[in-house]
This record gives sequence, C-alpha cells and structure tokens, in this order.
Amino acid sequence: MSADLEAAQAPPAEPSAPPPPDLLAAADDLNRRTRAWRTEPARSPQLEALALAVAANIPVLLWGEPGIGKSAGLERLAAGLGVPLETVIASVHEPSDFAGLPVIGDDPAATGVPMAPPDWAVRLARSGRGMVFFDELSSAPPAVQAALLRVVLERRVGSLTLPEPVRVVAAANPPASAADGWHLSPPLANRFVHLHWTHQPRTVARGMAGTWPELTVPVVDPGKVASSVARARGTVSGFLTARPGLAHHLPADAEARGGAWPSPRSWEMALRLLATGYATGASGEALSSALIGAIGDGAGMELLAYLEELDLPDPDRVLANPDAFALPERGDRQLAFLTSVVASVQGEPTRRRWEAGWTVLAKAVDAGVPDVAARAAADLAVLRDTDWPVPSGIDGFVDLLRLSGALPGGG
Repeated sequence: MSADLEAAQAPPAEPSAPPPPDLLAAADDLNRRTRAWRTEPARSPQLEALALAVAANIPVLLWGEPGIGKSAGLERLAAGLGVPLETVIASVHEPSDFAGLPVIGDDPAATGVPMAPPDWAVRLARSGRGMVFFDELSSAPPAVQAALLRVVLERRVGSLTLPEPVRVVAAANPPASAADGWHLSPPLANRFVHLHWTHQPRTVARGMAGTWPELTVPVVDPGKVASSVARARGTVSGFLTARPGLAHHLPADAEARGGAWPSPRSWEMALRLLATGYATGASGEALSSALIGAIGDGAGMELLAYLEELDLPDPDRVLANPDAFALPERGDRQLAFLTSVVASVQGEPTRRRWEAGWTVLAKAVDAGVPDVAARAAADLAVLRDTDWPVPSGIDGFVDLLRLSGALPGGG
C-alpha cells in the first residue's frame, strides 16, 4: 500500500485544544501598576547624605529597622548613578565567600593556591564600576565580619581586586531587632560612615500615592576640586590641632564601638566628605549627617560648631591676590587658613603660587603671630623648586627654617 493511500485512509487528526487562559495575567498587570511610580523635586537629607558619601567613595552603613526602605533607597541611588547593583546577604554567607575559595592548580608549590572570588565580584570587576550592597550586616557572625574587613577597606575579594569606581554600601538592623543580631566589631565599624535610616510618614504616604522624592546625585565641580581639598585640609588639621584628644577615642561600651567614633582612619573619611561637600555644594544638613556618621556624635558636633565659626576664605582666591586679604583674628582660624593656603599650593605648585604663599605667611609675621605660621612655613619651604629664588617674605622664618633643615644654611 502506498504512502498516499495510507494517508487517505487514516482518520482525520483532532484539532489541537486551545491554550488554557492565563489566569494570572490580569493579576500581573495589576501588580505592575502598583509598582509604577514617579518622582518629584523634594529634599531628602538622608538620601543626600548617602549620595554624598557614595560620591566620596567611602563605605556607608545604613542603620534602620526592618522594612524601612534601606534596600529601596540603594536601588534608587544605583539607578540614578546608572551603575549595576549587586546585593549580597552577608548573614547567609561563610567567611570563605569573602576571603575566597581555594582552587588547587597544577603545581601549588610553584604557583601557590589562588583564592577564587564569588560571581558577584567577578561581575563588578568586568563592569569596571558599580555598587555592592551588603545587607543584614549585623546578623553576620564575627567570623564573617572579619572576612569582610579586606573587602570593605582594600576591595579585595579572594584574589580579585574590585575596581576603584565600585562603591561599597551596607545595611544593618539594630542588634535588638536583628535576627541573631551581633554588635559590629570595632575594626569593621570604623571603616564605615554610619547613617541612621528613618522614615517620614508624609513621604511614605506620598509614595503610596505613586510619588517619591527625586534623588539628586551630587556632582563635583572640576573648578572647585583643588580649593575644596585645600579648605578641607586646613579645617580638619586646624580642628585637630586645637582638639588633639579627639584624634582617636575608642568608646568604652560594645554598642558604641560598633558605631561611629574618631580615629585617624575616620578623620581621613571626614576630610574626604568635607572636600566633597565643598566641591558639590552639598546642603549643610546632608554634610552634617555624613560627618557625624564618620567620626561620631561627640567629635562630630564639635567639628560642626567649629565649622560654623570658621568661615575660611577660598585659598585659591587669596593666592591669586595675596595683598587683598586680611588675616583672621582668632588663632585657630589663622592656623586653619594658613594650612589651607599651603595645601592649595601643594595641589598646584607653581612659582607664582609659591611666592604668593609667602606673601600670605608674611602677614602672620606682621600681625605678631609667627608661631602660628611656623608649621605652614616649614611645609611651604619644602615645596620650593631649586630654580626658584628665595622670596623676601621668607625673612621672618629664616631662623626657624634653618633649625628645621628646610632651608640651607646659606639662606
């Protein structure tokens, strides 16, 4: 029997059954609509403080009760920056997940045993930029916290180094409300800017209506970079000279040691935050929150009071016309200002700016306070190019500089 005859005698195929209706299609559409939202111009100081610390590339730790919107804030920030976000739940990982898993090669005695990084670190390294978000940090046991030290400070994950543009942010619940919560170890806590994440009932109500505050990402003004760094250096150096006891102060109780406290490391973070705040024009409220989050309540409040009364002139403008300014009257302001002037010269060491710096320091001699300018004079002298002649403004510091070795005996 031929194939055509067999086909003709075969019973007709039954029509295929129509696909079952998608019973969840309407529900999925409804859910998408509830997740849709828009933004409106509105100030959110805590979002501004977070964005400021991220712009300064300093690790940030958000403290807040569960369900308060910490993760949502990070997602909005990453979207605003246009960078990928990798979320890592710290509490469910082992120390080896951050220190790296050993991978045996062909000849371990010759090549060693490399530590393989996890997939999220590889993705960030390939991207070259992004943000890693360590959630539930206070629920991670001490061994995991110890493994995170190198990740947070050195950006090392196993044998992989995360690119510099990758930002580090973490979130934690207070130990009382965290599942099996632990206090943070002092070495890990001192590597973060601590921000307390709270909710505003009006903001939540407005968000439920479909509108959330617009996130403004701080942008550094390239024209303000040098003067902002110089001002920040003068301010922090002047403050610590006046309050040396605040250079390092480890709190006595475990809970306070797991938060923000002053140390040389956290003062460096405060310096970067202050410089970034100057260069971006950040709001005073956001800058205050970030500074207190770096060095703690006590040192932070004293620094903010110092900043209110300081009001330093722009060192770059002074160097452009050194004869047209008046030296501040208070000793602490004089020291901070002269330090900022030298730091500004150091950032762009030209002969004209170096000589202008001596004109500025000479005013301290004329005002009868050469001791205030002594340290700044020694630092400025070190910046001298051997081809530059010694300016007349240095005369009041010759003996001091010779004793310090910053000026040759021949003058």
